[in-house]
Amino acid sequence: MFARFRRKRMNPVLRDLLQETHLSVNDFIYPLFARSGRDLLQETHLSVNDFIYPLFARSGTGIKDEVGSMPGVFQMSIDEIIKECDELKKLGIRSIILFGIPDTKDSVGSDAMCEHGIMAQTVREVKAAHPDMFVVTDLCFCEYTDHGHCGVLDPVLETVDNDITLDNLAKQAVIHAKAGVDMIAPSGMMDGMITAIRAGLDGAGFENLPIMSYSTKFASAYYGPFRDVAESSPSFGDRRSYQMNPANRNEAILESVEDEKEGADILMVKPALAYLDIVRDVKNNTSLPLAVYNVSGEYSMLKMAAKAGVIDYDKVMMETLMAFKRAGADIIITYHAKEAAALLRK
Repeated sequence: MFARFRRKRMNPVLRDLLQETHLSVNDFIYPLFARSGRDLLQETHLSVNDFIYPLFARSGTGIKDEVGSMPGVFQMSIDEIIKECDELKKLGIRSIILFGIPDTKDSVGSDAMCEHGIMAQTVREVKAAHPDMFVVTDLCFCEYTDHGHCGVLDPVLETVDNDITLDNLAKQAVIHAKAGVDMIAPSGMMDGMITAIRAGLDGAGFENLPIMSYSTKFASAYYGPFRDVAESSPSFGDRRSYQMNPANRNEAILESVEDEKEGADILMVKPALAYLDIVRDVKNNTSLPLAVYNVSGEYSMLKMAAKAGVIDYDKVMMETLMAFKRAGADIIITYHAKEAAALLRK
């Protein structure tokens, strides 16, 4: 199989997300005017084009329920997500990643593989209302299974059955593709998932649909608030048998290197803040664009610290986002996107 570099060039929003070199007015010296030396010498720059904003979809109408552990983050019905996209575009944000919360869960996550499921329906309606919005879907099963794990369970080993789940991930990816998604983002940390998903998409005629892999994803305590908004906490045990040990640096690099070999178009490190060394390691050892996920716990810590009056929220938020870029991130998935975009426009 040859490399399909053009996948990352098809959509203009993705082209902007992945642009490597940027010009700023602060790069120029005009002979007649004095300029700030600090601005001229700044090495790392943030742009609204760096951000992907997460949204959480559920069935119904007129639903916009704030999550207590994540101030400013909501579970929304599809009509409210469509309204939210209007607000995002006013801020210059043109990329979202969708998570689905189904009405019914079962042992295999059937809703995720159904063309009438919450994710497929959300993608269709958002793309119909906002064809210029770049829509990414999280590809996993933890929100859809009644046990909260990321695939079909092996009852003997009491963990996810890797290879059966690979087949289901490929089916799920094709459902999203048919609904009109712009990029697939598999997050389950199954071995071989990029190979399986790529084969499924190519076999269904979606060879130009890019894959952004959660290639180095740690079994982290920073995910706590996300499990509130996504209703995805495991009913037993934890995810350490498939997500990575936070202590392992070499393995973290190998995971992303392998996904690059399997055909991923974009790699990712998740979480971001406590793993900036890994972000730089992955950037230095791979050739693909790199995303980071500024996860729920990182977001909520800043919100709670601001509420307690112990930090300047805006300054700490922007410093944190800048750190991700400095470490090597090309794309930042963040719940701070709207607030950061507003500050960048000032």
